[in-house]
Amino acid sequence: MDLATLIGILAALGVVIGAMSQGGDVMIFVNTPSLLIVVGGSLFTVMIKFTLGQFLSAGKVAAKAFFFKTIHPNVIIAEVVACADLARKNGILALEGREVPVPFMERGMQMLVDGLEAEQIREMLEVESDLIAERHEAGSRIFKSLGDVAPAMGMIGTLIGLVQMLSNMSDPKAIGPAMAVALLTTLYGAMIATVIALPIADKLDLRNLEENLNSRLIIEGLLAIQEGQNPRIIEAKLKTFLPEKKRITEEKK
Repeated sequence: MDLATLIGILAALGVVIGAMSQGGDVMIFVNTPSLLIVVGGSLFTVMIKFTLGQFLSAGKVAAKAFFFKTIHPNVIIAEVVACADLARKNGILALEGREVPVPFMERGMQMLVDGLEAEQIREMLEVESDLIAERHEAGSRIFKSLGDVAPAMGMIGTLIGLVQMLSNMSDPKAIGPAMAVALLTTLYGAMIATVIALPIADKLDLRNLEENLNSRLIIEGLLAIQEGQNPRIIEAKLKTFLPEKKRITEEKK
């Protein structure tokens, strides 16, 4: 589980709710018409922008922000080096059936064992990597759209509340509920966008970048194995993809 996502969202909501409670009863911030306008209106508006399948998969995609953890690049590099050592000693066929931590790498190793040319392997793996990235980007776009739509629906709710208030100025009892709709819809829209939708979209983008880096490491590593490069050279080459602080030298292992 990604504790940063979970703690961040809960803490942000806790701070806002805590501030609300300082002014009295928190339930004054609960208004059913406002929730219907912002939550229902936002979800259905976002549905218009995507296919039904993409929209319904949003929950599954969002789970990646909480439960999905990308394998560290150094783990990928270590596995590639181990495979390079094995292939150098016993040949490429020795890699057949070897268990690896990433299915993407397993498919690439099978291509090596099957004797595909380097260009074929690169092309097929890059196409697969691009398609995976596109699917992830579609999930991120859903939450970015929600982050854009929710404040706008909040503004629509505000306008509805103001119209109701102005049309019933002669009835003092109607002014309070109308003002509640007017103000709370703006609050709900801002909270959905700022605390939930946009942070999740950014975390999904981060996950996508992490997976893309691992895919690049795997592709370059497997092609280097096919060329018969020295495992230590392969390791040094792959570590150039990482920031200095993320590189693990042999002395530190």
